[in-house]
Amino acid sequence: MAVSTSRIDVSTALFGLPCACGTLRRASRVVTRVYDEALRPSGLEIMQFGLMASLDRLGEATQRQLSVGFAIDSTTLTRTLGLLQRRGWIERRPGTDKRQRILRLTKPGKARLEKARPLWRKAQEDLLALIGKDAFETLTRVTHDVVAVLNPPPSEF
Repeated sequence: MAVSTSRIDVSTALFGLPCACGTLRRASRVVTRVYDEALRPSGLEIMQFGLMASLDRLGEATQRQLSVGFAIDSTTLTRTLGLLQRRGWIERRPGTDKRQRILRLTKPGKARLEKARPLWRKAQEDLLALIGKDAFETLTRVTHDVVAVLNPPPSEF
């Protein structure tokens, strides 16, 4: 006798392990796809958009500040920032010591970001509609709480 299983049952059986890391990574990949697809016409991915939006909001930031704020390793951040710089969307200038570089958006970077903002807002609205207001707010709150506990900013921030 063949057992009939639905797609959700298989997904739960294969990936429903009680592992916070696996669950968060799966959710992150799915949500990232929603934003990346929405942002595609702007030529940006969500990580690039986030970095550029932060630089726009802050005016300037060091790579260390971005690394800590985004909870991203230095190698990945260096690669992403290098791409943004090669495209002319950000620029670096020396900081107060030899190792420090100050990053900021260029005029073409601001223009690219402005082109992407409505696409990002649409992705936000689509995600909210798909998962519902309560789930959206819970996801955001819980994620912020987890980051605050597990990745507190250094005292110099």
